[in-house]
Amino acid sequence: MAPRTGTGHLPLYEVPQVQSTKPLTPDETGPSWRTAGLRFYSYNHFIQQRFRRRVQKVSVDAGFTCPNVDGSVAIGGCTFCDNRSFSPSRRLPRSGILGQIDQSLARMRGRYPDCRDFLAYFQPATNTYGPLDKLRRVYAEALSHPQVVGLAIGTRSDCVGEEVLDLLAELARSHFVSVEYGMQTMHDRSLQWMNRGHDHASSVDAIERSRGRGFEIGVHVMLGLPGESRADMLATAREVARLRVDSVKIHNLYCVKKTKLAEEVAAGEVTLMGRADYVRTVVDFLELLPPDMVVERVTGDAPPDYFVGPAWSLDKGGVRQEIDAEFARRDSWQGKRWSEPTSASAPAGSL
Repeated sequence: MAPRTGTGHLPLYEVPQVQSTKPLTPDETGPSWRTAGLRFYSYNHFIQQRFRRRVQKVSVDAGFTCPNVDGSVAIGGCTFCDNRSFSPSRRLPRSGILGQIDQSLARMRGRYPDCRDFLAYFQPATNTYGPLDKLRRVYAEALSHPQVVGLAIGTRSDCVGEEVLDLLAELARSHFVSVEYGMQTMHDRSLQWMNRGHDHASSVDAIERSRGRGFEIGVHVMLGLPGESRADMLATAREVARLRVDSVKIHNLYCVKKTKLAEEVAAGEVTLMGRADYVRTVVDFLELLPPDMVVERVTGDAPPDYFVGPAWSLDKGGVRQEIDAEFARRDSWQGKRWSEPTSASAPAGSL
C-alpha cells in the first residue's frame, strides 16, 4: 500500500439524498476491498490480505486498571464504562494469560472451526498502564502461545511513555502488533462529560509519537455522545482522516448497568441515539475517511445481562445490513467524499 500523506480538513456539507440502489461496481484500479464488492475497508478483508488466512482476536485480561479509576487522573472510570460488559475475558474466572487463551480457544472452536491462528487482544482497562517489566512479561507470555501470531493492545493516550512505545516497536519487529487508542471524540467537552481524564491534544500527541515504529495505530470513536450534533460527529471524522491512523472502530453510545451513564439515562438526562440516525451518521462518517483506513467495527453491543439500551444495538447483523443498504441507496462508499490533502505528513503505521 502506498505511504500515507497529507493533513487538512474537508469542508462541511450536506449529504445529498441520492436514490440509487445499484450494487457497487468492482473497480479493478481501486482498492482491493472495492474490487471485492465491499462498501468499506472491513477488518476481515484486511486480515485476509495481511495473513492470507482467517485470524481471530481472543480477549485477554492482564489485570490492568486505568488512571481514571485508581485516582491518578480521576476516579470512577469513564461515565459509560463497565469493563465486564464489553470484554469477555473480564467476565471469566481469572487465570494466567496462557490459561485464558486456551479457555477462549476452546469456546471459539465451534464458531470458527477453520481458524488456527489468533491475535491476543489485551482488551479490558488500559493495557499499557503498568510497570515496564510487567508489560514485557504479559506480552511475551501471550506471544509464546503456539496459536498466537500477534497482539492487539487497547490503551489510552496518556499511558504510552517513550519506554512503552519502544517496547511495542521491539515486539513489532517480529510480530503483528496493533495499538488501539480510546480517542472517542475530538471534542474536549465530551471527553470531560465522560470523565476521560485527558483531552484530545493527548490523543494527537500519542498518535504522533507512535508513528514510524512499525505497529498499527487504531482509534476508537463513539457516536451519539450527549450534546454532539451531526456536525460535531463529522468534525471527528475529519480529524480521524487528518490523523491518518491505520484503523478505526466506530460504535454508538450504548448504556450498560451500574454506570454513571445508566443513572443519567434513567433520569432522562441523556437520550441515546436512534437506529436510523446512527446508520446515516456512520455512512456520513465513512464517506469522509481515506479508503486505505481499515474499519474494524461499525456497531457495538453488550451482553443482555449488562445491557440497558438502546435495544437496536443488540441487532448487530441487522444494523450492518442497514449500513450497507444506505451506502447502496446513495451509490456511495468509504472515501467518496475524502480527497488527498496536499501537505505532507508521515504515515501512521505499517499497513
